[in-house]
Amino acid sequence: MNGAISPCCLTIAGSDSGGNAGVQADLRAFHAYGLHGCTVFAALTAQNPHGVSAIHAVPADFVAAQLDAVLGVYDIRGMKTGMLSDPAAIEVIADRLAAHPEIAKVIDPVMIATSGARLVTDETMAAIEKTLLPLATIMTPNLPEAEVLCGFASDPSASRAADSSRARELASRLHEKFGCAVLVKGGHGTGATAVDVLFDGKSCEEFSMPWIENPVSTHGTGCSLAAALAAEFALGRGASAAVRGAKAYVHDAIAGSYLVGKDCGVLGFAPRR
Repeated sequence: MNGAISPCCLTIAGSDSGGNAGVQADLRAFHAYGLHGCTVFAALTAQNPHGVSAIHAVPADFVAAQLDAVLGVYDIRGMKTGMLSDPAAIEVIADRLAAHPEIAKVIDPVMIATSGARLVTDETMAAIEKTLLPLATIMTPNLPEAEVLCGFASDPSASRAADSSRARELASRLHEKFGCAVLVKGGHGTGATAVDVLFDGKSCEEFSMPWIENPVSTHGTGCSLAAALAAEFALGRGASAAVRGAKAYVHDAIAGSYLVGKDCGVLGFAPRR
């Protein structure tokens, strides 16, 4: 028996009954990095790549029980949050995570769709801002989310030609507001490449990847990116290297996506270690 302790990762998110996104996508990413994955389910969903038909929120006390079962027991070095909808559960999550500064925390503030549609209530958004984001090692908003978190009204019809310069401004503002590294995702942009912008408090860096034409699936890419970031941090990498590695993981997963049903695709498995 090997007595060495291997680092683990934790996902706090909702399920995806189709296995494309949410906790299932996160576990796939952790496995690709050779890491054991622990889970805390914040919601159960009935969904497939065509949409979500039902959501069952997990009570805050059961979210707390799941957290208590894994934190301090498994050697969790990195974690990520996905879509959270219950303010009471968010407060429980923040309370437990605050006691573990050794864990790198990737907070994906799933609030606004790239279409501009709001996905959560004002109360939920306020809870995420007040309790979770101040704990983050890095936050990963898309451009509409970054705009709203900075207090601007997101305009889904606005031109995305100046995405990069706008993302730089927003990343700087969000770092000043929450004190963490900020990765503003550019997967919704209109340029020749997908550009994400990272601001770590000292410097701003752009990460560019070419678009993959006509991919079989892109469902779960946001979840996968945050999970890959958590894995990169768990392996001891800094923010810049972590973002570069996580983007490469997602790019390869999209490139390797494949059909698992009629008009139903899934991201491919892209081993990293």
